Amino acid sequence: MLRADVTEAIRAAVFEELAAVGYARMSIEGIARRAGVGKTAVYRRWRSKLHLVLDLVSAIAVQGLPAPDTGSLEGDLRLLYEVTARALRHPVASQVIPDLQAEAARNPEIAEALQKALREGQNGVASGIVAAAERRGELRAGIDHELALDLISGPLYWRSVVIRGAKPGKGYLAALTRATAGALRAL
Repeated sequence: MLRADVTEAIRAAVFEELAAVGYARMSIEGIARRAGVGKTAVYRRWRSKLHLVLDLVSAIAVQGLPAPDTGSLEGDLRLLYEVTARALRHPVASQVIPDLQAEAARNPEIAEALQKALREGQNGVASGIVAAAERRGELRAGIDHELALDLISGPLYWRSVVIRGAKPGKGYLAALTRATAGALRAL
C-alpha cells in the first residue's frame, strides 16, 4: 500500500523542481531529494519523469477551477478572472506552464496531456458560466459556445503565458470583464 502523504510530498516536489530547473533538467533524483524520499518511492508510483508529469497535468484537469455562481454574467466572469489571474501569477505556475508548453512542442504525450488539462479545466468552468448566463437570459440561447470559450479563456492566457511579465494595470480585470461580457452578448 502506497502512503498518501509520500505521494503528495512527491507531487509537491515535482512542481518545485519544474519551477527551479525546468522539465529537461528535472530528474527523479532531484524530485526525491526535494520530497525527502528515496528514488524507489518515486519509481513505485511512476515509471519515469514523463509519466509523473503526465499524471500531474491530468490531476490538475480533474481538479479544475471552482465554477463561479454570483448570479450574473459579469460577476461570474470577474470572479473567474480574479482566481485565474492569481493562479497564473503564482511563481510556480509562471515557471511551470511556459516550460511545459515548450516541452509540449517536442513531446506529443505532454502536448496531449497539457491540452486536455487546459481544455477540461478552464473550458469546463467557462462552459458553466455561458450555460448559466443562457438560462438567466443574459446571453441568447444557442450562442456559439466554442467562440464564447475562446473569448473568455484567451485574454488571461495570452497575457500570462505568451507575453509573460506584462502585469495588468489596476483596472484591467474590470475592463476585461466588461469587454468580454459585451462581446459575448454580441454573439
